[in-house]
Amino acid sequence: MRYTAKQGFRHDDTPRLGVLLTNLGTPDAPTPSALRRYLAEFLADPRVVEAPRLLWRIILHGIVLRTRPAKSARAYSEVWTAEGSPLLLIARAQAEGVATRLQERLAGPVVVELAMRYGTPSMAEGLRKLRQKGAERLLVLPLYPQYSGATTASTFDALAEELKRWRWVPELRFIGQYHDDAAYIECLANSIREHWEHHGMGEKLLFSFHGTPQSYLHKGDPYHCQCQKTARLVAEKLGLSADAWMVTFQSRFGREVWLQPYTDQTVEELGRTGMRTLDVICPGFSADCLETLEEIEGENAGIFEQAGGGRLRYIRALNDRSDHLDMLAGLVMDHVQGWPEAGGRPRALRNAADTRRRALAMGADA
Repeated sequence: MRYTAKQGFRHDDTPRLGVLLTNLGTPDAPTPSALRRYLAEFLADPRVVEAPRLLWRIILHGIVLRTRPAKSARAYSEVWTAEGSPLLLIARAQAEGVATRLQERLAGPVVVELAMRYGTPSMAEGLRKLRQKGAERLLVLPLYPQYSGATTASTFDALAEELKRWRWVPELRFIGQYHDDAAYIECLANSIREHWEHHGMGEKLLFSFHGTPQSYLHKGDPYHCQCQKTARLVAEKLGLSADAWMVTFQSRFGREVWLQPYTDQTVEELGRTGMRTLDVICPGFSADCLETLEEIEGENAGIFEQAGGGRLRYIRALNDRSDHLDMLAGLVMDHVQGWPEAGGRPRALRNAADTRRRALAMGADA
């Protein structure tokens, strides 16, 4: 294996904190060819599909990648903007907002980069940018409030895969979840309150989370429990009665039993009761994307109306709301305590000019 290092290293470089914000990813374009590349990477991940590798490879390349890309491309075209993918645009705004806040709050230098687990910008690209900018301490924040092996752990896999190729591995901290963080719960409650202030309170509030196979829960994945806790804490913060809200799971794939109740079936059942207004929020998504804009605001709204319901009102993800960016920056601040950039005690005295002089005297490259 060839180990890589920062290009143009200097002994008087100023070390800094690097923060990597990550999300799931997005295709490069709403086209079948772009979706084929994206889905090939995404669905080949053993964290995402826990099936015998040879069998799944045959199914993936023999069936799924021959049929799904065109359908997915049509769905993506419904939400694609003139500037590109909604998820990528929002994620960039989040990274910029968090960077601004950290630069104001931290005592030492910090750089923030964005990476996607699948697609571009890749995890490797984001990490290498941080290294090139002098990051010797690294904090990784996957923007998944609830931990899942298919998302959070997969992000760690990609992180480890890249770092194992580095000659100088940085000090590392990794935020695994923030599903019950008080500031996160307050942000969700604020967004719901603001929606109700502008549109009135719906007859029921649905918390729709991305689904996972039910077998993952039985094998020890905490995702289901953390989704339930997030929804309960928000409902308590809003003072909702037990019959005013419920939790459902969306975006199932394949024939396996997934976490229930299913969002689409629940929406249809509520529509059949003649419910006039149904509010839906997706707390597991830190940024709006295909699953929220096309699946909930589009497809499920149609299901609700066709079943006899009135209007399904989707409450936007936290995206780049100011309070959300404050919360994310605060989360980073909590996890970098003790490091020099956060005002911690320096573990070594370092004079950059003197360090360079001594290195040159011992024959180091200029």
